[in-house]
Amino acid sequence: MNNHVHLIWQIKGDYKPSEIQKRFLENTSKQIKKDLELYHVEVLKIFASTQRDRSYHFWKRRPLSIELFTPKVFDQKLDYIHYNPVNAGICEYPEQYSYSSARFYYDGTDEWNMLTHLDE
Repeated sequence: MNNHVHLIWQIKGDYKPSEIQKRFLENTSKQIKKDLELYHVEVLKIFASTQRDRSYHFWKRRPLSIELFTPKVFDQKLDYIHYNPVNAGICEYPEQYSYSSARFYYDGTDEWNMLTHLDE
């Protein structure tokens, strides 16, 4: 999607979901800012923040997090994520969207070598 991301992750070890999310948002913000400073300085201005605690704002405050506590909920959320680009008119089939795990579930392709099947 061009303006948001959906992720499903499994926490291993003794970490709190809120801490994992916080670290993810902080680290990706730093990388986005660094990339924009190097390659897209004009675009960086779009993310200027009016808040006192930051110069730029890349992520929505209080992003939605849902615990996937049953296989049924997991399947529903995974289907939602996979069909999101189809519903947005970006592609005809979920597995055609380059930034989705749908192709991994469709034919096993993992271009980033970071996906794990829900049954593993």
